Amino acid sequence: MSADADTHWMRMALAEAQAAAQAGEVPVGAIVVKDGQVIATGRNAPVQGHDPTAHAEIVALRAAAQRLSNYRLDGCSLYVTLEPCAMCSGAMLHARLARVVYGAVEPKTGAAGSVLNLFGHAEINHQTEVVGGVLADECGSLLSGFFTQRRRQQRAEALARHPLRDDALRTPDAAFAHLPGYPWAPQYVSDLPSLAGLRMHTLDEGPRDAPRTWLCLHGNPAWSYLYRRMLPIFLAAGDRVVAPDLIGFGKSDKPKKEGAHQFDWHRQVLLELIERLDLRNVVLVVQDWGGILGLTLPVAMPERFAGLLVMNTLLATGDAALPAGFVAWRAMCRDKPLYGVGRLLARGNPHLTPAECAAYDAPFPDRGYRAALRAFPERVPQAVDAPGAAVSRAARDFWQHQWQGRSLMVVGAQDPVLGLPTMRALQQTIRGCPEPVVLPDAGHFVQEHGEAVAARAVEYFSFPGAGRFAG
Repeated sequence: MSADADTHWMRMALAEAQAAAQAGEVPVGAIVVKDGQVIATGRNAPVQGHDPTAHAEIVALRAAAQRLSNYRLDGCSLYVTLEPCAMCSGAMLHARLARVVYGAVEPKTGAAGSVLNLFGHAEINHQTEVVGGVLADECGSLLSGFFTQRRRQQRAEALARHPLRDDALRTPDAAFAHLPGYPWAPQYVSDLPSLAGLRMHTLDEGPRDAPRTWLCLHGNPAWSYLYRRMLPIFLAAGDRVVAPDLIGFGKSDKPKKEGAHQFDWHRQVLLELIERLDLRNVVLVVQDWGGILGLTLPVAMPERFAGLLVMNTLLATGDAALPAGFVAWRAMCRDKPLYGVGRLLARGNPHLTPAECAAYDAPFPDRGYRAALRAFPERVPQAVDAPGAAVSRAARDFWQHQWQGRSLMVVGAQDPVLGLPTMRALQQTIRGCPEPVVLPDAGHFVQEHGEAVAARAVEYFSFPGAGRFAG
């Protein structure tokens, strides 16, 4: 078959692909040719037909078989605008096609040379000639244009459900594309009373009726990406995991002004989220600001909490001096407000890849998105009458005298901000809390060593009579 003929037939397949796009399907089209005549056409239709096998190639093969009254398609050529997948390639081999000609390559699922090559095995009793790259640019442009338009439509629909307030910014979805180790679908809420229309992102994975829920609260300047190493362990245990992004962080909306970020307001948002999701038998997982805020939550709803996994954090009660490491951290934030978040994480976690560091920078594409990063260090209560100090003292009393659940403390020994002395003081505050598990190589962001931490925690909280962990 000449190149001109292949181009001619591929244009007919492109017409089928365009028709699929108009029907809302992924634009892939196919035709079957025999003796210089089109005997069958096909276009993608899995959505319309509720049929996972209704790829363009399969539709065309079925039509051709009916036309010839034979399940063997000897002497036939199939033209398709996208490299066929394993399912379609297998069907083509069974049909004993003479040739398969495709347009654009499919680097994720292509089975004609990209991911694998089903046609390249001499052991198969029928050999089909394969030609790729015919009108590849046109076929690929049709696909990329379709997906670009669909993403725009999805963004428009999301914006209609959760309109963006004039006093806030929303990090573009593209900033979060291809995050390593973070496969979970986003979920959003914007109708909590305290949010007043701001959109809050949360991960909510696992069975809603699971016997145990892990509520994972991040700190500043991280977001729920920090828990990506721990979530799979919790989920494998059959549990539910909820990991919200605080307003101003991650995929949540970001108020433009620092004054929007107040201790009591952030706390109230979390309380309302717990009520909305009706979280019960909760193991509270906290670190940094996740603990500064999170350790105050059970005061208001003790019946919902059964366990505490606490990592480098503190209760800021206002009647004790803040750790020197934190004071130094706050001064750095004032002096260098545009510090690199990914670089900061990498400093204490040299095992992070460049892509993982970039994921920590993703929520903050420019300085306008960083109001929370500037505000949070200044919001840690340091005087008895500071916002949040009174409720933190009430929380201290709760943990000392009223806490009935089990506790596990894990400390990163290399933390320059909230190190082992701070954590030992907190441990003495928590009723029944055993000696901390000390990770000698971990720094402030203990979750970056999270697989081992999560495995210990699952075992510990699964066996109430097992006693404390050995360090």
